[in-house]
Amino acid sequence: MLGLVLVLVAICASWEWREWHLDHSQDVPIRAAAKRYGLEPALVKAVVWQESRFHPHARGRAGEIGLMQLMENTAQEWADAEKLEDFVHEHCFNPVTNTLAGAYYLSKVLKRYRNTDNPLPYGLADYNAGRANVLKWNAGEGSTNSRAFIEAIGFPGTRKYVLSVLRRYEHYRPIFLQE
Repeated sequence: MLGLVLVLVAICASWEWREWHLDHSQDVPIRAAAKRYGLEPALVKAVVWQESRFHPHARGRAGEIGLMQLMENTAQEWADAEKLEDFVHEHCFNPVTNTLAGAYYLSKVLKRYRNTDNPLPYGLADYNAGRANVLKWNAGEGSTNSRAFIEAIGFPGTRKYVLSVLRRYEHYRPIFLQE
């Protein structure tokens, strides 16, 4: 019986260590990208967590790749803005490249919603579902009130995405603020 308990404790400890290690495996590129594009590292990390759970070789069903699940045109927009020659989408499997391109795009979409009470839900919905959808959902009170906007999000998956990233962001904020 004691042997079984020790084995279970060892398995749990190993799983906890693996989860902790994975959760911190991309902190260096996340911090660098956040700093470069004026974002909080906790926000970038929350998006990475939601998009790929820190797996740099993640692939999405619609062609998104890497930590922040970037579409080819989004990544190319970043590469053009940074004047990078010979850029190809597969470079986004590199965590540094991916977080830089993703943070650039996230920063860009957040700036669109500066005149709201909280740009985060709008920017996250834009990142997930695109600007055209956000423009449909931000009518009336939702045009400046983030709570009303979240309620108006027409895709349940996008609403869940926004709320999940916001929760994870709040989870990571104190960790980054302590450092």
